[in-house]
Amino acid sequence: MYLFDKDGNAYLDFLGGVAVNALGYGHEGVITAIRQQVEEYIHISNYFLQEPQIELAERLRSITGYSGVFFCNSGAEACEGALKLARKWGNANGRSQIVTMQESFHGRTMGALSMMTNADYREGFGPFLGGCANIPFNDADQLSALISEKTAAVFLEIIQGEGGINELSREFAGGLNELKERFGFLIIADEVQSGIGRTGKFLAADHYDLKPDIVTLAKPLGGGLPLGAILVSEQLMDVLKPGNHGTTFGGNPVACAAGKVVLQEVVENGLMKNAADTGSYFIQQLNMLQSEMPDAIKQVRGKGLMEGMELSFPGKSIVDAMLERRIIINCTHGNVLRFLPPLIVEKSHIDHLCKSLREAISGGKLSR
Repeated sequence: MYLFDKDGNAYLDFLGGVAVNALGYGHEGVITAIRQQVEEYIHISNYFLQEPQIELAERLRSITGYSGVFFCNSGAEACEGALKLARKWGNANGRSQIVTMQESFHGRTMGALSMMTNADYREGFGPFLGGCANIPFNDADQLSALISEKTAAVFLEIIQGEGGINELSREFAGGLNELKERFGFLIIADEVQSGIGRTGKFLAADHYDLKPDIVTLAKPLGGGLPLGAILVSEQLMDVLKPGNHGTTFGGNPVACAAGKVVLQEVVENGLMKNAADTGSYFIQQLNMLQSEMPDAIKQVRGKGLMEGMELSFPGKSIVDAMLERRIIINCTHGNVLRFLPPLIVEKSHIDHLCKSLREAISGGKLSR
């Protein structure tokens, strides 16, 4: 749970490499798997079948029930590949529209930027990909008004990360399911930040009785090494033909070897349950802080170990104050403190964080 600076000072990490380091730091199983695979081979290209890739893909299929897995290097590449897949499927079915959510984040490729609305990411990079329509997150009425027989896919984060830890509403999820049943479009879930056990379930979509056709994964999947994945349902298995899409480094065998350890620890060795249990405690403690400081803390939201605390003022000063106390957090969307600790976090770590947060927010109020 700790990072150390060059002087040996320990920092309690509640950012986890931005949700990458699910097993914390120095995990012996990950290190051993990496070392063993490096001694076998590091890269032989995707012209050849490789056991680490196949074994990790089969494990993902077994856990999630999806039929196909495509490996890539990052969440951005996973989202870009998912967009290409949706467009190719749509073109074959007379559909082209991609519906996305305002305040979403899907990476920094041109395809991702075309689906996003945040000017900080988009300014200066246009013109963007056509056929993308944005609606406010959780606005079921606008979703219903926009969807038609021309809609190829609805692309959304189940919990918006960069957008401020905004959770999908059950009303919106229910409406999305009904519209899909009526119009037959695809649902694409960006679970790059929320997936692989972080919310207490393997996929955040599992909280909402939502079964996306395509799921994108990355961040913790490679145990700290670059690795992303696209999961697809049976109906989409044959949409991309050989040569339509590819990757040089995607599914790197060293990253896949580490990924097998991640899945074992998360699913079989209790870390997903720990995310659910300690996550409930974490939310409870953050809500207690909010009740103590309603003028400073507007709202607490999130699931499992993906939490946000919305402040009534910019959050950078609190991030800095916490760093002075040797605790690492960050701020997103200007005023939302974001907490993405490793899934090994314990209640004692949460207690220490909340005590320090109370001090930092109380002290900050005096200087504002």
